[in-house]
Amino acid sequence: MGAVKRTNISFPCGSLSLEGVWQLPEGSGPFPAVVLCHPHPAYGGSMCNNVILALASTLVSKAIAAFSFNFRGVGRSGGRSGSGIDEQRDVVAAIDFVGSRREVDINSLGLAGYSFGAGVALPVAVKDERVKALALVSLPLGLADIDKLKSYPKPKLLICGSDDFIASSQEMELIAQELVPPKQFELIPGADHFWWGYEEEMAEKVSSFLASFLKRTNT
Repeated sequence: MGAVKRTNISFPCGSLSLEGVWQLPEGSGPFPAVVLCHPHPAYGGSMCNNVILALASTLVSKAIAAFSFNFRGVGRSGGRSGSGIDEQRDVVAAIDFVGSRREVDINSLGLAGYSFGAGVALPVAVKDERVKALALVSLPLGLADIDKLKSYPKPKLLICGSDDFIASSQEMELIAQELVPPKQFELIPGADHFWWGYEEEMAEKVSSFLASFLKRTNT
């Protein structure tokens, strides 16, 4: 992989200004792109989280642009953290920003979230037709509208660790069986909710899934 173009940016969300990091693969676009949603701010979650960093790096290695951002009230993003409802507007604003970039193929846009970020990403993906594929890492079932996930017709991935103490692997596997296709379920033996030591394995699974559905539609 060649040099990655990494740019710190700010983008609007209503009256707020949110911060993000834009990572582009080497070469000329337009590229497929994925918006990444970080874990819960109350527990130190931000776009600098180990899972988000691993996902961004691996996506770029597969010629997919990655956009990480901080939810409202995190880092240099304005506003205050909400209950996951206001943060859905942040995700839509991030998609708006990515979709406006000339480097991006808007017909090949994915959404990925980790933990709290997965719970926020899910309802946005259900409503937003621009999202072509959805990856949910360690989805907290208490934060998710599982019925909407079960009927979500676009490509979707559920991934968790066997030792996850928040996203139960047994419950997740049962839910995965009820999803309409296309779907994929991945269980990483030994990994817990924080993914320490398993970031690369997780990121490869997620990025390969997204790459298989996010093809360049423009040349």
